[in-house]
Amino acid sequence: MSSPTVAGGGDPGHTSRGLQTALLRSVSRSLSPSIRFAPAKLSDPIARAYLPPRPTATVPDTGQICTSGRTQTTNLLSAVIQGTASRDVVAGLVAGFVPLQENTSERQLLESLHDCLAWLDRMEHTDKNDIRLVLEKIMRGQMLDLQRFDDPNEIRALGTAADLDEYTYLVAGCVGEVWTQLCCGHVRNVANRGQDEMMPLGKRDGMALQLMNVLRDAGSDLRVGRCYFPEYELTAAHLSPSQIFAEPKRFQPIYRPWLDKARAGLESGMEYSRAINNRRVRVATVLPALIGARTLALLDAEGAMVLQRTVKVPRREVRVMILSLGMSLASRGVTNAMFKRAADVKDIARKS
Repeated sequence: MSSPTVAGGGDPGHTSRGLQTALLRSVSRSLSPSIRFAPAKLSDPIARAYLPPRPTATVPDTGQICTSGRTQTTNLLSAVIQGTASRDVVAGLVAGFVPLQENTSERQLLESLHDCLAWLDRMEHTDKNDIRLVLEKIMRGQMLDLQRFDDPNEIRALGTAADLDEYTYLVAGCVGEVWTQLCCGHVRNVANRGQDEMMPLGKRDGMALQLMNVLRDAGSDLRVGRCYFPEYELTAAHLSPSQIFAEPKRFQPIYRPWLDKARAGLESGMEYSRAINNRRVRVATVLPALIGARTLALLDAEGAMVLQRTVKVPRREVRVMILSLGMSLASRGVTNAMFKRAADVKDIARKS
């Protein structure tokens, strides 16, 4: 299915906004409802910031294309995003990747890349520059993945904890920073703390959410040759990346400290949300932290089986979270109680 293309000049209009909404819903279970709650003057730049790197992330992950082809295409897409190459080349760049996507949402994202780039071009100058900086970091993280995991037939591990921290910052921690910049730039008196205090909280929250993704996707990543857990930690446990599936109980002492680190990062996200004065922005900020906390609790409850199962927060639980936030106007007391309940592993056991 080909997507409607935004013509140059003028307001992209309802068709473009409808496509933005549809794409967000298809690729993000937490960001899409979060943006829906955000004030209109904030939701549009956030959506335009989020969508361009999502289809570009599909390119490095398309294992049927050789590494050099994925690397070349990613570099060219980065140039297009930064405005140093024409976006007219996009259709030719991604044409070979589209038929290889088994996931309908990923295929539609690639087909809509031209539109995503057009939305970015239409942004206000300051926002566009801030977002291009963060997209440059995100794509650098994607390029590191291509360099580190260039052979899907060999499971390779990151070298150190610093490598994992670098990765989670490049692909998500920097997003927490630009979210803060956009909030402070578009919403008056958005928080009771200054931007210089909010930035590191947003950074740690973003890194924690990406670390949660690493923990959740550990099994599927291993199947395509990617181990984001530091090699020196595996070596100290006398465990190689290729042995993790065979000896999941021995892997748990490595896995669980990173689970704890992700929890600590989400606590920063809650500290961030408590500082937000604007209730709509508070809902948009706290919802990913609540979903993240519940995801970590579900991962914790799986124990050694975590590599064999796909863990997701049920949609009905997400809907209950959204309803509770709306009915309480995201009061700080309610959000604190919701976070505690979401993070409670015993609550999962009681519901099993």
